[in-house]
Amino acid sequence: MRSISMLSGVMLVMSGATKLACFSTPVECFSVAQRSIRIPRVIHTQRKTQKPSLSMAVEGDFDPDALSKSVSEAQSGSLKAKGRALYKFTRPHTIRGTILASIAGTIRALQDTPGAFANAQWGAMLPRAVIGMVALLLGNAFIVGINQIFDKDIDVMNKPFLPVASGEMSKRFAWVAVLTAGFIGPMIVYNFFPPLLFKLYMLGWTLGAIYSVPPIRTKRNPIAAGLTIATVRGFLLNFGVYYAVKDAIGAPFNWSPKVAFIARFMTMFATVIAVTKDLPDIEGDKAYNIDTFATKIGVPKIAKGATFCLLLNYLQAIITGLIAPAGTFRNIPMIGGHLALASMLIYRFRQLDPDSTPSIKTYYKHIWDLFYLEYGLYTLI
Repeated sequence: MRSISMLSGVMLVMSGATKLACFSTPVECFSVAQRSIRIPRVIHTQRKTQKPSLSMAVEGDFDPDALSKSVSEAQSGSLKAKGRALYKFTRPHTIRGTILASIAGTIRALQDTPGAFANAQWGAMLPRAVIGMVALLLGNAFIVGINQIFDKDIDVMNKPFLPVASGEMSKRFAWVAVLTAGFIGPMIVYNFFPPLLFKLYMLGWTLGAIYSVPPIRTKRNPIAAGLTIATVRGFLLNFGVYYAVKDAIGAPFNWSPKVAFIARFMTMFATVIAVTKDLPDIEGDKAYNIDTFATKIGVPKIAKGATFCLLLNYLQAIITGLIAPAGTFRNIPMIGGHLALASMLIYRFRQLDPDSTPSIKTYYKHIWDLFYLEYGLYTLI
């Protein structure tokens, strides 16, 4: 029997724009980066005594002093520091959404198939699920890694905490990691999973590559970049996971109201992420002539527009729950759950200071948090 893990390789594209060059020493680069992104002095003072930690990988949350120390340790050959750099290189926040989508999609497909939980051959499925998850992680490392390589110069300004931009990881090692992941991931899927899954995997692999690699570099066009992210993370991922699980347990695929809803809802949500991901990067994007909606329209208008679109998305979820035939959805999570998430969005938006880079990054992070929470609702609706 084919494994539920086919979902693990379905889609790997996750965006994370990366970006500016500094031709001085790493410590000097950090000083320039601090001035460029306007980190308040009070934050620097409060965190001065902190030790480097894996939390530095979180978007917008890094201590320049700790980062400088981590760079020195990595360049001196510390295996712990190099391991920390490799962890950050994989952009953990990007893989989290795909892992949650995989888990939620699996649960949803099993819930929609009578007897699936009781009759599943877990002994055969779980080992292959692990293999599929390895392929997922390798695909993610390839896509976000190649982005960091080609965006190194911009990242020194926008994301100086990333390992290639900071100097924690050399470009040579980054290329070795990217090429290794980019080769082994597809080989795993090709040898262990059906042809359809391999084609979907390679579609995500290709879209993720051309997002960053010249001469195509779709990230330079806000519409092309947005469509790429929305298509992959919104529709293909959720459809692919559900289809893969159904195929693995030998059940025919049918569009259920719940799958149709999540595909529609997440496509809109991913579109918003595709636009808001550029909010923290506006200075570097302007310096390197990367056209985004944020650089053209400005942070305040984009933040308001993104919040409005997400509120409309939550509204259509609530209306869908209200007008659907009885028994289609569970009303408490479908209506009450989306009402609660919409309230959280409004609260976070009211805290946003569009003139503060840390505040913008926090706002963007909370959008991802809402994205993660939606997959929890997906298993309950």
